[in-house]
Amino acid sequence: MLGDDEDVFDSVTWESPSAPAAYEGASAGLSGPGFRQSTAESEDGRDPHDPKWEGYLITSVKDPVKELAETKDAYVSYLVSAKVRPASPLSPQRWLQYATQTNLPIFSTPNPSARRRFQDFVFLRTHLAKDFPACVVPPLPDKHRLEYVTGDRFSPEFMERRRLDLHRFLQRLARHPTLQRSTLLRAFFESTEWHVIMHQHVAHPPVPEQSSGVIDSISDSLLNAFSRVRKPDERFLAMRESVDKFEEGVALSERLFNRVRNRTNDGNPEPGEDLTGDYHDLAVAVQGLGFLESGITDPLNHFSNMLLEFSALLRHTTQVTTDPFLVHLHSLLQYSHANRAVLKLRDQKQMDFEELSEYLSAVTAERDRLAAVISGRAGSTGLGLGAYIKDKVDALRGQDDDRARVERMRKLDAKIKELQDAVTTAHETSDAFSDETLREQKIFQRAKEAEMKEMLGNYADGQIEFYKAAMEEWERIIPIIQRIRVDV
Repeated sequence: MLGDDEDVFDSVTWESPSAPAAYEGASAGLSGPGFRQSTAESEDGRDPHDPKWEGYLITSVKDPVKELAETKDAYVSYLVSAKVRPASPLSPQRWLQYATQTNLPIFSTPNPSARRRFQDFVFLRTHLAKDFPACVVPPLPDKHRLEYVTGDRFSPEFMERRRLDLHRFLQRLARHPTLQRSTLLRAFFESTEWHVIMHQHVAHPPVPEQSSGVIDSISDSLLNAFSRVRKPDERFLAMRESVDKFEEGVALSERLFNRVRNRTNDGNPEPGEDLTGDYHDLAVAVQGLGFLESGITDPLNHFSNMLLEFSALLRHTTQVTTDPFLVHLHSLLQYSHANRAVLKLRDQKQMDFEELSEYLSAVTAERDRLAAVISGRAGSTGLGLGAYIKDKVDALRGQDDDRARVERMRKLDAKIKELQDAVTTAHETSDAFSDETLREQKIFQRAKEAEMKEMLGNYADGQIEFYKAAMEEWERIIPIIQRIRVDV
């Protein structure tokens, strides 16, 4: 799985014999297939930061099964499957499913499938995040430790909820133009020796371990002296502001919908805040009233039954519409947090470059000071209080002779050369990471828009069905109520 390119940005190879030439990597040092989504930046007038899909991948997670049921090592496995189909030029707007060039040749079969447990998903997510640091790798659902303690993690309700969360996780991976073509994801769907693949991936990671160098020798206090970028890029400031506003809106919506859900669903402990319970209590009261009024007992019983059905309809709508909506809303918020982490990592790359540049300037100034003192062109008093104090300290230590200064200059020259290389690498790293982050933001924006359309559409459909059913119930009971005659 290892590629020949040892660049720090190289990552998982596609193992694709028919991959375009742009992915075979010959030109720029920072164009490894695992880091860049596409290097065809000027193709057909495309924006260099536009992502490019080469095919689409439809995934599913279904059929949860409890394995080793009668042992202490019991766990739940899920059937993960995928369908790989070529791109369709007829529907260019359906970016979630279609691309503009080819299919996904890395898969050996058109419909791969395998059984995986939750820990396998954790391994996949963890190592995709390591292999593709510039990609927004979607988060996994929470572990729900309470269910693990109480044993409810094997209940049908919990397994179905977990299945839906994992299904959404794989959907997000399949919609990503880079992650959908990773060899690790392919092995996740296809391999019959997944445990071997995991051990090989840990032993031989696609991203090589960085060797110890000048960056490792600099103290963390220096590199992290500033918590903000000194020269911020306006483009990323606008992105961060957009993320802040989006997360604020999603968090507010989650709180409001949770409040609506709590006031609607049965089981709320606060009296007067539970509509399903109130309708149930009203039905009981109307039924009791019918026993007292012998002339209208039958219509009131019909009305009472309608109230019970409406209460059950409210509860059903909460379970099939509101609860999935809230779960998806929270998942979208967590997905946005992953996007924020990529923006933060990009800022860290720029901060590394800025701090290394500052350190290089300080070392160069010190070397120039020593050169000036040795040549007699300048004294310590002309170079500031810090240099003067340093010279006095060196004099007390017996290191004020020219031989010691020359030795220090020789060491500083070597340090400057090492720092210059490190600054160049950090600059290239920062620029490359920024370019990939710009592409990644467009990918995330499209994914976010598509998910919100799906999420709000499902919620609207559920509400429409609820109100249609409610209208039918009320329209059925109105004629019965109107037939009640009251003698004046």
